[in-house]
Amino acid sequence: MSRRGRKLRPMAEINVVPYIDVMLVLLVIFMITAPLLTQGVKVDLPQADAQPMEDDAKRPLVLSVDKAGAFHLTYDDDRTKTLDEEELLRQASAIIANNPGIPVLVKGDRDVDYGRVVRAMVLLQNAGAPNIGLLTDPPE
Repeated sequence: MSRRGRKLRPMAEINVVPYIDVMLVLLVIFMITAPLLTQGVKVDLPQADAQPMEDDAKRPLVLSVDKAGAFHLTYDDDRTKTLDEEELLRQASAIIANNPGIPVLVKGDRDVDYGRVVRAMVLLQNAGAPNIGLLTDPPE
């Protein structure tokens, strides 16, 4: 048989190498950007030798007080919202009412006025929090 007489059949295979390359590039992009999506407030916590929270505890409601004295509320999705006192009271009340037994924590900057941290705790008590904890950094 000569080459001229043979008919070429179409190839029925899919080349998956480009798809694997694209998938690996997307995987690397997600691995790099996922930690960057966590937002927070820069708070310089005081150091104290305190006991860590239990691992089986519910995800806490965290109220941060930054160096300027502004309130930032973080819950569930790690997105931090800057709130005034009225809005903080309303949102914290709703979260505490919908999640009985939720741990409520205050994260106050080391350099913020102590009265501002106490005001944050009073607002959380008015929102219905039975117990309020303070976050600290472990001593070096």
